[in-house]
Amino acid sequence: MKKVSAMDPHDSLLSRIRGEYLEMPGLRLTRPHAQRLWGLDEQTCRTLLDRLVDLKFLVVGADGNYMRLTEGNIVPQTLRIAKANLPPQQSKTQSR
Repeated sequence: MKKVSAMDPHDSLLSRIRGEYLEMPGLRLTRPHAQRLWGLDEQTCRTLLDRLVDLKFLVVGADGNYMRLTEGNIVPQTLRIAKANLPPQQSKTQSR
């Protein structure tokens, strides 16, 4: 018997979106713009864009635009340092 591999229904859409970004360097789209461009419903568009972000093909800028990871200056979000309130530790020489 021949084994048929199941293809994800989103694979062709992912290829199409990748192709658009590769054909148009500098393309930056918000999710609503992407929805309209590719004629997708909100959930499908969100799923596909999230998958491309997970695959490190796209990145989301602070302005909500999706762009190729290899293009543009991405301003990293400010990171906050976590601070733990721990009691001071005794040095090893004091505890002997």
